[in-house]
Formats: sequence, C-alpha cells, structure tokens
Amino acid sequence: MKNFKLVIKSNAQLDLKENISWYNQQKKGLGKTFYSYVKKKAKQLQDYPYSAENRYLDIRTAVVEKFPYMLHYIVDYDNKTIVILAVLHTSKNPDTSYIK
Repeated sequence: MKNFKLVIKSNAQLDLKENISWYNQQKKGLGKTFYSYVKKKAKQLQDYPYSAENRYLDIRTAVVEKFPYMLHYIVDYDNKTIVILAVLHTSKNPDTSYIK
C-alpha cells in the first residue's frame, strides 16, 4: 500500500496527453511507453515523496527515467498527498504561474 495519495492536476493531465500524442507520432506505442515510465515515477513518489529535489518555491522535480521529462509536484504532508502540477520537458523553463 502506498503511503501518499496521488493527485494529478488538470495542467499535468494536459501535459501528459500532449506528450503521449507527440511520442506516438514519432513511433507507434512510444506514448504508452512514456506513460508507463511516468506512472512508475509517480508510484515511487507515493512511497518516497521527499526523494526528489526541491527546485523552486515548494515545488519538487523528479526525473522520468529514459525520457527527458520531469514531474513537478508538491507534497501535502497534512493530507498525505502528492500533487503533480506539471509534466515538463527538461529543456523547458517552467513558468511558476502555469504550475498551480
């Protein structure tokens, strides 16, 4: 059983949808592979929420294995929840007004 609940905000869901679509255009099935790595990282964060670096404000970033993406998230300790705010390419400069 996971220690923390997982919440994926609408911006992050949109990021995922766009990234999966882009990868599927590159190669059939690659979007599914990308999504499986994102899910794997999210599940790791549920067990180890403080394992990723605190980058800016209270937002932590966790690198997705094999893909140049990071999960941008906060830890809501009181509610034992991981809140994923965005799934961004590592070369993209995050606009903190977007990640809310």
